[in-house]
Amino acid sequence: MTDWIGWFVWAGIIVVGELLIGTFYLVMIALGCVAGGLAALLGMSLQWQLVIAALVGIIAVYTLRKSKLIKRRFVGVMRNPDVNLDIGQTISIRADQWQHHNGRHTARVKYRGAMWDVELEPNAMIATERFIICEIRGSQLIVQNDVPAGPR
Repeated sequence: MTDWIGWFVWAGIIVVGELLIGTFYLVMIALGCVAGGLAALLGMSLQWQLVIAALVGIIAVYTLRKSKLIKRRFVGVMRNPDVNLDIGQTISIRADQWQHHNGRHTARVKYRGAMWDVELEPNAMIATERFIICEIRGSQLIVQNDVPAGPR
């Protein structure tokens, strides 16, 4: 098999992998493989094919990362509801359960059958008894005010 066929076969395999993953990054790597295949068609040596494929792949990935095509929506693991299903759940804490020390509001409550330490997020207020879990740090729940449902 000639070099250019190998480059295009690898590009096709990588594109199929991209279809399974859906990140666009593998498409950029496949572009590098296509560039290596074109270099092979032009009769360049294997070393130059590899250099061109690597450069095109790196530049394509860098350009994709800097573009606005892919939204960066990194959410820390401690606040990510896809990682921890308790994020976004409501919890009831009575006003008399809160303690204030060192500039923080904390409480100890039962949640899902276990006792948890709870800390109020800095911009939240103890105005209601319903709170939303917005973060989990070890065995500590960080909560914010529950947003009341508006008119429908």
